[in-house]
Formats: sequence, C-alpha cells, structure tokens
Amino acid sequence: MANKLFNRTPLLSGENAVEKKEEILSYFHATLDRTESLFETLLSEESYFKKSIPLRHPLIFYLGHTSTFFINKLLISGLIKERLNPKMESMFAVGVDEMSWDDLTLGDYDWPSIKEVYSYRKLMRNTVSQLLTKTELTLPINWDNPWWIVLMGIEHELIHLETSSVLVRQHEIKYVKTHADWEPCRESSNAPLNELINVAAGKVKIGKNEDDLIYGWDNEFGYHEAEIGPFQASKYLVSNQEFLEFINADGYNTDKFWEEEGLAWLEHTGAQNPTFWVKSGAEWKLRLITEEISMPWDWPVETNYHEAKAFCNWKAEATNQPIRLPTEDEWYRLYNIAGLSEVPKNKQAEANIHLDYFASSCPVTKFKHGEFFDIVGNAWQWTETPIYPFEGFKVHPLYDDFTTPTFDGRHNIIKGGSWISCGNESLKSSRYAFRRHFFQHAGFRYVSANTPTIKHGSHYETDKLLTEYAEFHYGDTYFGVPNFPVELAKIAIEAMGNRPAQKALDLGCASGRSTFELAQHFDHVTGIDFSARFIGQGVQLAETGILRYTLQDEGDLISYKESTLISLGLDHVKNKVEFYQGDACNLKPIYAGYDLILASNLIDRLYEPSKLLTAIHERVIKGGLLIIASPYTWLEEHTKKEEWIGGFKQDGENVSTLDGLKKILASHFKLIQGPQAQPFVIRETSRKFQHTLSEVTVWEKID
Repeated sequence: MANKLFNRTPLLSGENAVEKKEEILSYFHATLDRTESLFETLLSEESYFKKSIPLRHPLIFYLGHTSTFFINKLLISGLIKERLNPKMESMFAVGVDEMSWDDLTLGDYDWPSIKEVYSYRKLMRNTVSQLLTKTELTLPINWDNPWWIVLMGIEHELIHLETSSVLVRQHEIKYVKTHADWEPCRESSNAPLNELINVAAGKVKIGKNEDDLIYGWDNEFGYHEAEIGPFQASKYLVSNQEFLEFINADGYNTDKFWEEEGLAWLEHTGAQNPTFWVKSGAEWKLRLITEEISMPWDWPVETNYHEAKAFCNWKAEATNQPIRLPTEDEWYRLYNIAGLSEVPKNKQAEANIHLDYFASSCPVTKFKHGEFFDIVGNAWQWTETPIYPFEGFKVHPLYDDFTTPTFDGRHNIIKGGSWISCGNESLKSSRYAFRRHFFQHAGFRYVSANTPTIKHGSHYETDKLLTEYAEFHYGDTYFGVPNFPVELAKIAIEAMGNRPAQKALDLGCASGRSTFELAQHFDHVTGIDFSARFIGQGVQLAETGILRYTLQDEGDLISYKESTLISLGLDHVKNKVEFYQGDACNLKPIYAGYDLILASNLIDRLYEPSKLLTAIHERVIKGGLLIIASPYTWLEEHTKKEEWIGGFKQDGENVSTLDGLKKILASHFKLIQGPQAQPFVIRETSRKFQHTLSEVTVWEKID
C-alpha cells in the first residue's frame, strides 16, 4: 500500500478555529473512507451477512454500527434534532462483547441490504459534514464542548476499523479478495533468538488531565503512579518461531501450563495452534486480512491472553525463571526507557503503526526502540493487568458504557497498538481491554520478575441499599443539608473539649464515615456494625483509599461515583481506624475503655435496645461521653413493641424516647447537651430523597 500518511488525531487546541474545523472535517472523511476501503475486501454479498465467528455479528452490522453511532450521540448531545432512520439507529446501536467463548449469539436479524446501509452512511456523512461546517467551534475542545462528540464518533469508527479488520481476517478465505489499500508486508527472514534485557527500577505516572490536548476515552483520565522494581523483559515480541517451540513441546495438550479459565477455553475450542495459523500439508501458513502466506517465522505471533499466559508458564518451567506477561505499569516503564514519543504528525512513525507501512505485521527485528524492538506497533501486547479505573475516573455522560462494563476483572489490558492502530489507539495513553479469550492483532512479550502482579480494584458496588449509604456517607450533599456522619463527628469532637482522646467507638458505624472523621481527633477509632456488607465499605476505603459505586437515577439508568480518602482529606487517618462486625446488644468484653462512644441512628433498630443501654456504662471511662443520635423511628419489624424504650403511652401518659433514655441512663450518665435536631438526607434516585431529623443527645459518664 502507498505510504501516504493517514490523518492523525488532531490537537484539541489552536489559534485558528476555521483551520481546526477543516482539520477535523478532513479527519472525519479520511476515517470513513478507510473503513469503506476495508469493506471493499469483501468478495460478495454473502461476505457481509455470513458471520466470521459465531460470537460476533456479521460484518454488515459493523458497517452500520459506526454510522448510527454518530447520529445517536449527536442526537443525545442536542447537536442534531431529528433521526435519519430510526429502525437502523436502533438495530445497529449495540454491538456484541461475548461473555465467554461459548456465549453464542443466535439472534436472527432482519438486516437491511448492503445498498441501504451504504446509503445511510452517505446520508450520515453529509449530515455530519454540514454540521461541522455550520457549528461554531470554540477552542480548546473539552468534554463539555459539542465538538468532543464529533471526535468521539471518529475515534469510535477507528476502533471498529481495527476490530472489523480482525473479523475480515477470521472470515473464510473464499469470502475476501485482495485490495491495493491493504497490501501486507512482504519481508521475512530467520527469526532472531530472543533474550532478556535488564530494566532498572523506576517510577511511572499515568493518566490524563481534563485539559489534555488530545482526545481520550474516559478510562485514560485520572491519576495513577507506581514504583516499579527491577525486572527483565524480552528484547523482541515473541515470534512465530519462538511460539512454535511451545507447540512442539505439546504445550496445547499439557494442562499444567494453562490457567483454569484458559484450560476451560482450550477444552471447549480444541485449539492446537494460534487462530491465524493455517496447516497446509506439512507446512504452516499465516492468514492475513485477504490472503494466506508462507509462515513468516520472524513476525510476531498473534494469540489470545490464554495462549500467551500458557506460553509464559511453559517458558518459566523450561528456564526455571519467573516468566510472566508484563503489567500495564511495566509496559509504561519500557516505553519510558525506550525514549519513545507519540506518532509524528507529518512523517512516518518509527514503528509499524497507524497504517504507515503495511496492512500486516512485519519482522520483529525491523523497528528498534532503545535496547528493545516493537515497544509500540506491529502487534498489540497482552498484559497481566485487568483494566481498572484510575483515581479520579469519571464517566462521560454521553457514553457511560464505554469502559464501565469492562471493570469486571475479566478484561485484560493490551498495550502498544498494532499496525492498524490509528488515532487514539496509537497513543501512549490509550487503554483498551478485551476478554482473555478474545483475538485481536495482538501478541506479547514476556518479562522475568520476582515481584507479584498487583490486582487493582475495579468493582462498582451496585446493591441499592449499599450504594445509598455510600452516597449518604461519602457522596454529595443535597438541599443544603450537611453530611450527617461528618456533623455527628463534629458534635462529638466539640463536646470532648479537653477530655482524653485516646479511644473512640463508632457503634452502628454503617459505611464508616464518622469512624474516619473521629480519627482526626482520637488516637484510635473502632467502627462496629451488625452488617458486614456495610463495614466492607469502610474496610475498602481504609485498605485501598477508594470506594466506587453506582447510583440509581431513574429506572435502569445509573450514574457512577467515586470517593477517595484523599479527596475527603482523610487519608492521614486510615491507619487509626479498624472495622469489625458485631451485635450492639451482645458486644464482646474487649470493646471497653472508650473515651467516647457514638451510637448513630442505632437504638431504634436494635432487637433489645435496653440491653445495650443498661450496660454501656461499662464500656466508657469515667468522664467519657456517650452520644446518641436517632430519629426514634420505632418499627416492630426491627424491635418488638414491648422492647421499645419510648414512643408509647403508659398509664395514659406519653412516654418519649428521650424519657426512656433518661430513665435508663440516669444511674451512670448525666445529660450535658441536647436534645438537638440534626437533619439528614438519603438519596434514593435523582428525584426521590428521604429527609429525616435525628435527635442528638450528649451524655457524660458520672461514676
């Protein structure tokens, strides 16, 4: 193919808005042209409608999907007001990310004709072109700028340019034809002998800022840094020749080399070699996009994660070294020491990337990067790291399901890009992840390291009650009502005055915000709650410093939230707190000697509140404080009526809960503050909230 440079992703800033509009318009048309050029490799009408693999839609879907994506997103953003074709914009809206290798999609779709889809693409192209011409552009372009949506559509098209090329490559050879725009590399020689090269320890810092000058997907934003210990990394990507050694060692039939998930995939598929290898008599061939060629043994092998991991396990046994795939952080370390920079705007990249050279891989010896080869380009590189959100991760409101469905521990990050990775995909900051059985133009290099890989937390709490309490404790304030757990801690700390502040107990701590807040004054704070699920949120924050959860907005619509101890100003107290599950009516004797006990919204939820209240003096030092906060919402589902300490009539007179508290606590405590009403708001949905008043009383132990 000709080496005319394919348009680079534009900078989001500039001095001339007219020129920037022209640049983006050119980028838009070049991207659509390249996609349509790829689909010209399909030989017949059947090629569009026959599935390449059972787990994915036929290729006609992907031709329509990227077109309707533009219109659907522009409609949501308000940049256009009317649909072009509601049926297509519904049918082509959602792709397939198979959950597992046996997750067959058997739906029978009434696909439109090829002509209809191309007509839609032409109409969409004209619509967007007119929009780009007429819509005012204000620089720089950021998330809130309507032009961000246009760039989102272009970069989305480029993602599917690559994934569609994989599906074309997986088609039977009879369904494709050669094309001048998709000419592969014709170079091949003997494969090099791979070797491990030392990499010194160092630090990596990853993550885009909101004012970054290049478009990025949501998972690229935020902040992450890590200290990387010394390790060794393979000089080259694993070549077809090097991987053949694993095959000849009967690696595909040796269970011990395969992880549990990989072995299940292997048993289901019966694979005996990489998916793009083709046996022709006694010889091996390699399937490219439109042809099969004699095996280029010095090109990078392309595998899924399971095969790459099995190879590493075999290599570890064969060499008696701790061989594994690199982590995402280790890949960044390799990038940094290689002295690489981004793909240049006006000349070819120093790597087989961005369609600058070939429509295929090339020898692993062709592009040198420092002491290594192919740190970027040629083939994506599998890592050990399941994708996770950086600290400060936010979901873009117009594409809230781009990344979040992959935060499941089952999608591993690939780095470096392949020969067809364009635009955002070619950037150092790009973060793409696929299920481990997935095939891409992806291979791997290996590392030797004694340090274990770190599993980053990516889970978003979705249980409705738990997410409501996570927001109640660590989220936003609503209607001007201050954070309730924070206010209780303030009341407690102010009431303590000059009293000793060594130990505090947050009884009924729920998600633990008051526990952390009290630790700003006390040397040590224990949080106890009957629900292990609630205290799990406090434990997670203390251990990882971050808590992620979803919030119901309306119906099935949700938003994503993240709270960190750093952002709350509480990171410095995480070593002063501990959380335990416990029954407030039956606490262990070790929970004693406290300078303060806070019982928040607890007593009206106990099965026998008097059992706690009559013995709680044994757990507070003389002169220490007991703070009780409660809305006094007595319900028989929690507390039998005969156990209520107030909220009833006795001998014809009203008995309030405060009356009951005074009666029970009088022998050992005196009321020194309150009662005072403390409001709180619990968010249920974006339009439904609970507004409650809790009564707070402060008691001092007198004996």
